[in-house]
Amino acid sequence: MQVTETLNEGLKRGYKITVSAGELDAKVNEKLEEAQPEVEMKGFRKGKVPMAMLKKQFGQRLLGEAMQESVDGAMQQHFDETGDRPAMQPKVELQNGEGWKEGDDVVVEMSYEALPQIDTPDFSGFTLEKLAVKADEAAVTEALENLAKQAQSFTAKDGAAEDGDQVVFDFTGRIDGEAFEGGAATDFPLVLGSGQFIPGFEEQMIGVKAGESRDVTVTFPADYGAENLAGKEAVFECTVKEVKAPQAAAIDDEMAKGYGAEDLEGLKSQIRERLEAEYAQAARAVMKRALLDQLDEKVDFDLPPSLVDAEAAQIAHQLWHEEHPEVQGHDHPEIEPTDEHRKLAARRVKLGLLLAEIGRAEEVEVSDSEMTQAVMNQARQYPGQERQFFEFVQQNPQMQQQLRAPIFEDKVVDLIFGKVTVKEREASKDDLQKAIDAMDDEG
Repeated sequence: MQVTETLNEGLKRGYKITVSAGELDAKVNEKLEEAQPEVEMKGFRKGKVPMAMLKKQFGQRLLGEAMQESVDGAMQQHFDETGDRPAMQPKVELQNGEGWKEGDDVVVEMSYEALPQIDTPDFSGFTLEKLAVKADEAAVTEALENLAKQAQSFTAKDGAAEDGDQVVFDFTGRIDGEAFEGGAATDFPLVLGSGQFIPGFEEQMIGVKAGESRDVTVTFPADYGAENLAGKEAVFECTVKEVKAPQAAAIDDEMAKGYGAEDLEGLKSQIRERLEAEYAQAARAVMKRALLDQLDEKVDFDLPPSLVDAEAAQIAHQLWHEEHPEVQGHDHPEIEPTDEHRKLAARRVKLGLLLAEIGRAEEVEVSDSEMTQAVMNQARQYPGQERQFFEFVQQNPQMQQQLRAPIFEDKVVDLIFGKVTVKEREASKDDLQKAIDAMDDEG
C-alpha cells in the first residue's frame, strides 16, 4: 500500500492511495481462510470445501469488502500518523472506477480540509466584568401585581362587555346554514382579548349585554387544524347570559397560599430568589458574550473554508425563513449568503473550533446524566409524546449532537471563567437591561 501527497496548500490536503492487486488478493484469501471452517457446500463436509471453489463462489463479493477495508485502513493509518483531523468528511474518489477490473491496482484520490492547529490562549490577560443585580422592592411589587392579575376572579357587572371582561354565553356555529361538529357550547366563559377564539370573534363580542343575542360572522384561517373548516365562513348564533368584570386578587396571605407559599412574606422571598436567579442568568450571558468577543479579538488561526461556507449558508437560510415566516418548507429560490453572513459565519466557526479545542485539551465531557436532563427538558415541549421523543433522540445521532453541543460549550465557558480575572460590579436592573440590549444591537 502506498500513500502519496498530491496537495498541501493551507489547510487543503490531497493524497493518492494505491492498493496493489496482490494486497487485495491476499486480503480476499485471508477472509476465505477465516470463513472456510464454517462453510458447507453440497458434496463436501463442513470446513472441507476447497479454496478454489470458495474463491469462485464468494471471491467477487469479498473483493469489494477487501477494497473498502483496505482504503479505510489506509485512511485511518494516515490520520493516526499525521495527526490530521478533517474538518468535514473526506472526499474519496476511485480512479478509473468504471474501467477498473479484477487484477488491477486500486487507486483512490482522497482530499479534505484539515482542522487548524489551535494554541490555547493564556487566560491570565483576560478580564471580565460580572454584573451583580439585586431584586428591588419595585420589581417584587410588580411581580406580585402580575400574580394577582393571574389569580383574578370575575364578578357580574351591569352594562356592555369591554376588552378584558368575561362573557358567559351559549353559541351554535353554522356553515352554509348547517351546524358543524364542535361548533356549539353552553355556558362558555370567554375572556375578551384573550385570543382564545378564531381571529375576529372576540372583537365582535365587545359591547354585548346580558340577555342579548348576537350573530358573529368569522372566517376560519386557511391553515386551521380541521380541514373541513379551514378557509370557510361561519356564523355563530350567540346568546349572552352574563357579563363579568375582572377583579384582581387581593395581595395578601391567602393569595400567597394559592401559589404554594406559607404567607405573603414567603411569597415575596420566592419572587426575590426567582428574579435574582433570572438576573444572574442574564448577567452570565453578558459576561459570556464579553469573553467570546475577547477570544475573537485575541486569537487567530486559519479557518477551513468548507466549514465557513456551510455555516454562512445555514445562517442565510435561517434568516431568510425568519423574514418569510409564511414559507414553511424549502420550496424557495436559492439563497446566496452575503458578506455579512460570511463574517458572522467566520466568527462562529472560529469560536466553535477554539472552544472545542480548549474543551478537548481540558478533557471536558458531557455526562450521561446531563444528556438525560437535556432530553427531558426538550421532551416537555411535546406533552403526551415524551416517550416517542426519547426514542427519536436515541435513534438520531444528529439530534443528540444538537443537545450535547450547548452543554459542552457552557461547561467550557464556565471552565474559562475560572481561569480569567472576574471583577464583580453591583448594578441595577436597568444597567443589566442596557447590557443585554447592547448585545442584541451588535448581533
